[in-house]
Amino acid sequence: RRRHTRYIGDWSSDVCKLAKKGLTPSQIGVILRDSNGIAQVVSVTGHKIVRILKAHGLAPEVPEDLYMLIKKAVQVRKHLETNRKDKDSKFRLILIESRIHRLARYYRTTRKLPANWKYESGTASTMVA
Repeated sequence: RRRHTRYIGDWSSDVCKLAKKGLTPSQIGVILRDSNGIAQVVSVTGHKIVRILKAHGLAPEVPEDLYMLIKKAVQVRKHLETNRKDKDSKFRLILIESRIHRLARYYRTTRKLPANWKYESGTASTMVA
């Protein structure tokens, strides 16, 4: 496997610095790709971004894809508060929430989420904020 010329530990520390700024793992990957020319962090460090963050205790408690779905559901609910007759958004919200439940079930079985974790639409806005 080809390695980048820079020392491996430096990239891990760069990933941690970006995570401390509040960036998500995918945003970190985009920044490293655009500014440093690293196509895949795995090929440079030997570890994925989330594993690097987990090793340093900086990994998000909710996986990023699930977090983004919850964020989208909160936005649609906020939209529906002002636009109650928007039938299409109501339908889309049902689809988004079913995706959240399906993904949460997967993460519970793979133990990336605690077994008692449950999505509740009432408390979702506090989770995103």
